[in-house]
Amino acid sequence: MKDYRQSILFIASILLFFSCGKDNKGNIPVDDGSIRYQLFQLEKKGWKSKLHSQKADDIKFTATEVPIQFYLLKDKGNHDLFEIDSLYQENKTERVIEFTYEQEDEEDLLKEQFTTLSYEEGVKYMSFALDKDFYVVTSKKDTIKCTGVSYERNFKIAPFQKVLLFFSGIDPEEKVQLIYNDKLFKKGTLKFQFKDTYTEILL
Repeated sequence: MKDYRQSILFIASILLFFSCGKDNKGNIPVDDGSIRYQLFQLEKKGWKSKLHSQKADDIKFTATEVPIQFYLLKDKGNHDLFEIDSLYQENKTERVIEFTYEQEDEEDLLKEQFTTLSYEEGVKYMSFALDKDFYVVTSKKDTIKCTGVSYERNFKIAPFQKVLLFFSGIDPEEKVQLIYNDKLFKKGTLKFQFKDTYTEILL
């Protein structure tokens, strides 16, 4: 988590000193001060929405929305912010939600005592079957299924399990509620209301 935050701060510090971009031909300076400022505002907020947590018995479940600009910068770098803008415009209806599981005594939640599965089966479930347990409901009452999950294995180093949830076809201004039907730990249905949406960024 420390490395994650350091990488965010590193990107932000570079953006502060990155004063101009170029046009598509690569030879005409273009002022990108407003772009850098808008990205810096996201960085000041920690690149995330507020944490939304619920506790069921001895497990805390936390959902956090991360703006896709963060992942674009992480993947592409900040050498061409206009490319970042173009990619954002193409993908702005995508949503990424970081979801973590943490046991109150910092036990490894993939142990059989928590899942009733073998450790290997638990890892496979987190990696390949978890997407079926999540969906979002928009303020317009549309139901959007999870299109994919990326399980970030920590190999028992961190005291939590983390996945990234991917959803498509959602207006960037739309408020959503995440619904989790927990079949792995059998804690029932949990709901996470995201009331703080990000203003669409015109990079």
